[in-house]
Amino acid sequence: MIGKLDGLQDGASYDVVVIGSGGAGMAAAVFAAIEDKRVLLVERTEYLGGTTALSAATTWAPNSHHAKGSGDSFEKADRFLTNVVGNHSRLDMRRAFLRSAPKAIAVLEAGSDVRFRPYALHPDYVQEVEGATLTGRALEPLPFDGRQLGEVLALVRPPIPEFTIFGGMMVDRTDIGHLLKLKQSVASFRHAAKMLGRHALDRLSRPRGTRLVMGNALIGRMLLTLRQRQVDIVLQTSVTELIRDGHTVTGVVLASQGAARRITATSAVVMASGGFNRHKTRRAEMLHRPTPAYSPGAPGHTGELQDLALGLGARFGEGSLDNAFWAPVSVRKRADGSTAVFPHFVMDRSKPGTVAVNSLGRRFVNETVSYHLFSRAMFETHPQAPCIPAFLITDAEGLRKYGLGMVRPGGRRLKPYLADGYLTEAPSVAELAEKLGIDDQALEQTIAAMNGYAATGVDTAFGRGTTAYHRVNGDAGQQPNPTLGPIATAPFYAVKLYPGDIGAANGLVTDEQAQVLDRDNQPIRHLYACGNDMQSIMGGTYPGPGITIGPAITFAYRAIRHALHGETN
Repeated sequence: MIGKLDGLQDGASYDVVVIGSGGAGMAAAVFAAIEDKRVLLVERTEYLGGTTALSAATTWAPNSHHAKGSGDSFEKADRFLTNVVGNHSRLDMRRAFLRSAPKAIAVLEAGSDVRFRPYALHPDYVQEVEGATLTGRALEPLPFDGRQLGEVLALVRPPIPEFTIFGGMMVDRTDIGHLLKLKQSVASFRHAAKMLGRHALDRLSRPRGTRLVMGNALIGRMLLTLRQRQVDIVLQTSVTELIRDGHTVTGVVLASQGAARRITATSAVVMASGGFNRHKTRRAEMLHRPTPAYSPGAPGHTGELQDLALGLGARFGEGSLDNAFWAPVSVRKRADGSTAVFPHFVMDRSKPGTVAVNSLGRRFVNETVSYHLFSRAMFETHPQAPCIPAFLITDAEGLRKYGLGMVRPGGRRLKPYLADGYLTEAPSVAELAEKLGIDDQALEQTIAAMNGYAATGVDTAFGRGTTAYHRVNGDAGQQPNPTLGPIATAPFYAVKLYPGDIGAANGLVTDEQAQVLDRDNQPIRHLYACGNDMQSIMGGTYPGPGITIGPAITFAYRAIRHALHGETN
């Protein structure tokens, strides 16, 4: 049964009840379904997939069977995390993850429709420390044919529209590479033609394309497995109570549109509701100041389920470097009145011919660092020189080749972006500074310095392009440094950047089996947390791509193995 709460019988009993349908919740439901257990998956919104569905769904899982030949090992990954995370998270939790991640990926692929592949070159974000790798740890889901889902395809959370092309066609980084080379490569032309033709046929009879990639592919694949194994799923449903008997959680009370159901869970209730980020008070209490106005995440992570667990004695973790994970975002009002929040992950900040400046017209960060570090730099330097918002600047050539935020490469159809103020254009650097309200001489000096760095290939101020991670997100055709190019061709352009939270790093304290612990450090029996409901093992650092989804899947696996079999290894 997939539908609304009124389709459930009051008093129904399940082996496992999972709350939340993002990557963590879906994985927990799949792992339980693989064991032929009776499973209920509960989602509070009208769509399945959570923020995972909106993401690239990169999954950081060191030393999996996909990493053979990469030189990775438990010991190497352990050194890497120790060097990056240090004392900001518990060593036992990190090592539990490293031990189980390969098993979780293998079991998931063997028992479900989920399929991963390692991207050819996908470096860890912090390349400066021992144990970092260039490939093998970051897995991505294979594209998925959504037609296999039939009518329930409509329940998968649609991608961010600004991440699609041609009226909603999804593309991943492989597709983008082919699209950019379709005039130079026969193979790329064929790939692009096949993809475009498929989408055109889909749109003749369907409201959306059926070729799913990235987060939609991962969620779609998991949903197909849940459907095949007849897992019950209810949407637009909230949890109003965690039922307990002594120190054991025995079920939940669900509510939706005036209906209520009391549901028994004989083995486990798994919390995977997405964390605190949209909590009515905790957002302001736990995030940086000024409190960020924008989040590109899905709307379901209200933290209300965590409130119920806190009422049973659970507690939030301590000691993290940061309570959230971050990305710089730009914002624009859509035609329907909603606000587009666009994360600037890799497509523009690291490209040649770009620079980010604060309100004084000065740089404040190495633009090619990870989106998490970029945003943290905004908070750290804002009190000294305001950079919320910051300004990401390029010239006509940079805009044409790489685009800027929601503005696609090509440099055409700019009028709507200019008219609503998303994009600022000026014939000179000084005039651009005037329009942005920043010092013109300072900005001219900054641009002149960047042009000097482009000529020598050396950024003496911030070290742009000094690691493999920096360079892989640049343009290999630009030499001597793939991240540095001149900013000299008029007109000049800018978009405003704000720090946007993309997920919670602070969550409920658990043991290695993902059991929620109380204030006395004792497990609340049968209550588990994974994903962003759980205290992150990354301690508020961001070591590499997919460091939220990898642990989410792994601790979902550990939770189910413990709940059903008592496994603790």
